[in-house]
This record gives sequence, C-alpha cells and structure tokens, in this order.
Amino acid sequence: MSASPTFEQLLDDAALYSFEHQLHLAEVLGEHAWEADLAEPRFAFTGVQPRVCSRFHLLGSAAPGPRSWLWGWANPQGYPQPILALGEYVRDFGQRHGIDALAEPEVPFDALPGAPTDPNLVAGMLTEAAKAAANNWTSYSGEVGGGTRAAFLVEHPDFTLPPPAPTRVMRVLQQGLAELRLSDHRRAVHAYAVRRGLSPVHDADRLTLNSPGLSATVHFDQLGRIENINASMEQPA
Repeated sequence: MSASPTFEQLLDDAALYSFEHQLHLAEVLGEHAWEADLAEPRFAFTGVQPRVCSRFHLLGSAAPGPRSWLWGWANPQGYPQPILALGEYVRDFGQRHGIDALAEPEVPFDALPGAPTDPNLVAGMLTEAAKAAANNWTSYSGEVGGGTRAAFLVEHPDFTLPPPAPTRVMRVLQQGLAELRLSDHRRAVHAYAVRRGLSPVHDADRLTLNSPGLSATVHFDQLGRIENINASMEQPA
C-alpha cells in the first residue's frame, strides 16, 4: 500500500484478500441468519453452525432515502464505544491520507466511484476500503429496515483463513478477477499475494507467485489488465 492511497486504490488493495475471507465465512456458517444487539453489545449467527462473535465493529449504514452512507461513529443514536473504535480508526486514517469518504461523517452515494445507487453496493464499497485501512478482513452486512443496509466487521477464531492451498488461491484469483470491479489488476493481485505470503516477484509484464504446491505467473496486457494466468499446482502431501 502506498503512503497516501486513494479510495480506489484501497478497494483494489482489499479486493482479493477480502473475497477469500468472505468465501471462508460462507463455508464456516453455511445456511444461517444473524442477530445483533448493539447496546449489549452482541453479534451472533444462528443456523446449522451457530457462532457468537468474539468481537464485532459497526462500520455504518447505507440508506436509500437520503442516498447516503452514515458512519457508525457519526450516528446520533450513540452506540457503545467498543463497537465504534475501529470505525474511528478508519476515520483517522482517512483524515491523514485525505480520503473524504473515510473521514466525513456522511457520504453521498454520488460522491463514490461510479455514483452507485444500490445501498448494498455502497455498503460493500465503504466496507472494503475500511478493511484495507484497518487490516481487519471479515465483514457482514444486512438489511435493518426500509432498505437500509448496515455493515459490520466480525471476528471469531473460526473466521481466520487457513494456510493458502493451491486450489483455493487459484479460485480466488480466477473467480475474483472475473467477478470483482478492479481499477488496477496488478495492484490487486500484488496486494493479495503479499497478504497471503505468496512471494510476489515483478517483471515488466508479469507477476510471479510462489507458495508450497503452487507456482503461478500472472500476465498483464499493455493496459495492465490480466491477460492470462499460467499455474503449476501440487497438493501438499
């Protein structure tokens, strides 16, 4: 991550590593529902594999009426400090780096890249940027009435990623690059490789990744987009 990243660069920095965390969360929880008590505070998942989070953090909410995102620390309802502290850290990060979307109490939908209109998409964008700023990676969002979407970062030992497996790494790269909206493919792959311990090595038009059982070369075209990925995989014995 550069000394002063832009909002869009934070989204690229978070994209693939966050994507893998969300895949893992879905596998851990299976079919589920969620419940939260912000006053207690308590955040839990119910269903076939219930979990009570060891910690959780309210980031904010995206509302269709005012067409804006409101950070949790700016909410006039005054939630408990422990669930707001991480959002305040993100706010301070935004102030230090001149990123208004992280620093301002309320962010109009139109102020975000692409001027999104869907509260779910808006909540996702602010959550991804917050993940990269705070280095906290598992998120959950849900409707809280009237089309408003609330976003949280959630923690539990079971949400921690296992060591990188070759097949999972390739799935993250291939599926993530196909489905996620990225501004800079090379930056996104490099950020993921660093966080996953894949020993990235740059060349003029390629990025080489290595981990136990995996050797992959990601080729980029002249515009910096992924052209192809050549990989050799062996499952560890």
